[in-house]
Amino acid sequence: MVKPDNGTYGMGIMTVHDAKELNDLQRKTRNKMAVIKDGQVVHDVIVQEGVLTRERVQEAVAEPVVYMMDRYVVGGFYRMHAERGTDENLNAPGASFVPLAFEHSTHLPQPGARPGASAPNRFYMYGVVARLAMLASSYELEATDPNAEVYD
Repeated sequence: MVKPDNGTYGMGIMTVHDAKELNDLQRKTRNKMAVIKDGQVVHDVIVQEGVLTRERVQEAVAEPVVYMMDRYVVGGFYRMHAERGTDENLNAPGASFVPLAFEHSTHLPQPGARPGASAPNRFYMYGVVARLAMLASSYELEATDPNAEVYD
């Protein structure tokens, strides 16, 4: 995903499957990426690895969004979009949101049940991924020089 570094509001986001695509951008695409909500001009972009989602809620592609405080997962929701694919930005007009609702959010595999027979605890799995992402972000921040000069 290529997105504005000054916030997106769901706008100015482009899916790229190969770096070569950036060389072949059409003028229309470049112009669309140049200005976002409220006429904000885009000066810098970030390239963010997209993660394919196979989750579906009510037949719509869905991605989990997890809220954390410190290192604790405190909640979340599914962002879903019926008109988008698994490799597209779901934060776009037409998106809808539903809470991460699980019948038993803290359930464990049933003792004595065959492996895989118990329903997966997705909230726990999403929490593990969120904590790993938080850890990776902290390493990136630690490695970044806060006094580095920015050149335009």
